Amino acid sequence: MCKAKLLGELGLETGDGPLIAMVSRLVEQKGAEIVLPCMEEFMAMDTRFALLGSGHKRMEEAFLALAQRFPGRVAVRIGYDEALSHRIVAGADLFLIPSRYEPCGLTQLYSLAYGTVPVARATGGLADTVFDVDPAAETGNGFTFAGYSPDALRRRTRDAVEFWRANPAGWRTIMERGMKEDHSWGESAMQYERVYRTAVSLAAPAP
Repeated sequence: MCKAKLLGELGLETGDGPLIAMVSRLVEQKGAEIVLPCMEEFMAMDTRFALLGSGHKRMEEAFLALAQRFPGRVAVRIGYDEALSHRIVAGADLFLIPSRYEPCGLTQLYSLAYGTVPVARATGGLADTVFDVDPAAETGNGFTFAGYSPDALRRRTRDAVEFWRANPAGWRTIMERGMKEDHSWGESAMQYERVYRTAVSLAAPAP
């Protein structure tokens, strides 16, 4: 239901493919520059793409040009709109977070909580919270990639789209796995305490 409403709100066509979304500042740190060269293949995979963000003028203009080139397939909203950002995260199937570097990041936590599977670069806080899917081991909450390049992002997004199409039940399992995670400060505080206790025990002099 969230997806159908979002497609209507953004003027995007319905279809059999997934909705890929990105909510981000359009700057080099956030990886917008490696998303642009991937858009041709995203469209060839019969996906829809929604972007909310603002930043460098050249990037804003490049994404707006894509929306004009692919009407009904690409929706771009320039600016900041907190309510819309949550609707986009909640309504999308895949959420792109291709950051060059990321000290922490909140958007991946939103996407996990909403059940929107992240496709994220394994760096900084993203590497601490998004773990690559392993269907055999039944682990992972997203699709990750290491190299900061359009090819790396393109390949992993293709993997995610193919999984979405081929294994709906498995995809739902990934969604539910992310939604069950606890990223509250209460859980984080307990993890910090365990680290400190371990450090203290290792530093203690031998009897």
